[in-house]
Amino acid sequence: MVPPWRLRQGRYRKRIFWKPSFDVLLLFDTGRESCCAKLLKNSITYFQGMSVLRTELCDLLGISHPILQGGMGPYKTEALAIAVSNAGALGVISTIGMAATLLPEAAPVDARRMFGDDPPLVLLQKSIEAVAKATKATRAVFGVNVPVASEFLMASQMFVKQVIEARESDSDVERQLRVLITSAGNPKPWAKIKEHGLLWLHVVPSVYHAKKAESAGADVIIASGHEGGAHCAWDPVHSMVLVPAVAKAVTTPVVAAGGFCDGATLAAALCLGAVGVQMGTRFIATQESDFEPVWKEAIIKREERQTLVARGLFGPMRFLRNRRAETIVEQTLSDVPRFYLGDHVDSNQAILQLEQQGFVDLMDGKEDTALMFGGEVTGRITSLPRVEELITNMIEEASTLLKALPSRVLTR
Repeated sequence: MVPPWRLRQGRYRKRIFWKPSFDVLLLFDTGRESCCAKLLKNSITYFQGMSVLRTELCDLLGISHPILQGGMGPYKTEALAIAVSNAGALGVISTIGMAATLLPEAAPVDARRMFGDDPPLVLLQKSIEAVAKATKATRAVFGVNVPVASEFLMASQMFVKQVIEARESDSDVERQLRVLITSAGNPKPWAKIKEHGLLWLHVVPSVYHAKKAESAGADVIIASGHEGGAHCAWDPVHSMVLVPAVAKAVTTPVVAAGGFCDGATLAAALCLGAVGVQMGTRFIATQESDFEPVWKEAIIKREERQTLVARGLFGPMRFLRNRRAETIVEQTLSDVPRFYLGDHVDSNQAILQLEQQGFVDLMDGKEDTALMFGGEVTGRITSLPRVEELITNMIEEASTLLKALPSRVLTR
């Protein structure tokens, strides 16, 4: 059999026509149909009978599958990062909740109840060590997500410095912790991340912000559509518009986020010009994820229409619809009636208190008053698989769809 990466080399390359966004999987007939069909079949079934779908994202990050786990608070997502990385995708430690220990009175979560008494840098270091240890046997790669919004800036600087120090002090960590993802802020000050051997990914909600990230030197741009869960942009641009627009506007590799959950959406992302997908809501609803059972169950039960956008701690956020989310929407519209017409509103004590009580109710398992984030894709999630099963099924489904695509849409 021919390994997928060999298709780029010598005698194999001459027999196929390349569509860069698809890398090795989307092969077009050049008059030698049987040969191309055979090569395509081999590329899909090469690794121990399991489908292999490689894009340039896999080669750049050192992962087997073009799938990223999104950074998601308020949890560390330590257990989830381990499961995702060991399954061949990119697992990510989340730092946003850890910052709650810096200013507990201004944080939406009870830091001590969620994380114990450790200060934030100790929390991050312990998570890095735990993920590195649990993924060492598989030689898996993982990353850390750090929001860089102005409200989070002090914590952002601390966390980035800690990631760099953790890599410099441990050769195993240096080999495995290769990626730092920034989001929700100006990318330009964070270009220095690359000076320390890290790959730098930045999350954007628009073409304008994608061009800024490319200008700043980001290695990968994550284009996050408005249908995604938790933090979203003030201006609602959804993935079907955003992803191809960003992919056309920049030369930097683009990862699609917002609405992706299975092989069909992964295949669609590749068709739109992305080199992979990032998922949040789908990964919450897995057996290994760090999230509360009530949150996982809520995702499985809800339809695609059952999310709401309102003001969060910083910027708009998409919540799973329940009484808590409705109350936050009511408070948001009370503060600024033109919120859905694009008027901005600063966070305030009323919003903070609603979030704080919502997280208390989450920990207590009160579904209707718990604060739970989630994307519109919740309506397409109906199961609670293991992470490895989810990823395997995604790759199988995407490979099947992409393999069938040329015969369905191309004519001689």
